Amino acid sequence: MNLNQVTAPSLDVTKAIPFYQKLGLELVVEALPHYARFSCPDGNSTFSIHKVEELQKGEGIHVYFECEDLDKKVADLIEKGIQFDEKPNDKFWLWREARLKDTDGNQLILFYGGENRINPPWKIKT
Repeated sequence: MNLNQVTAPSLDVTKAIPFYQKLGLELVVEALPHYARFSCPDGNSTFSIHKVEELQKGEGIHVYFECEDLDKKVADLIEKGIQFDEKPNDKFWLWREARLKDTDGNQLILFYGGENRINPPWKIKT
């Protein structure tokens, strides 16, 4: 099994599209006002947004996008006007992360996990 796509809710898909393009995703489907899909610049996965009448309550979703050169990517995005809630920093789970929210308040995490993404020291032995 391979993860193909993650879909996030949006009150305004038209408003959200430029935000995700600025992050570096490529728009591949535009079915306004209800739906948009993007391809990720690395790998074969896609990310989409769909129109909802109301956003979820509580924390909602967390979407992780891995970036090989996280600090440079974040610096480039800040230069483009993207606001981060948390700049790149090292986490105790051995990933480096930066956090931001999209136009609908969905939590996005840009991160670099390297070998620890799949094989952390505490990985279950099979």
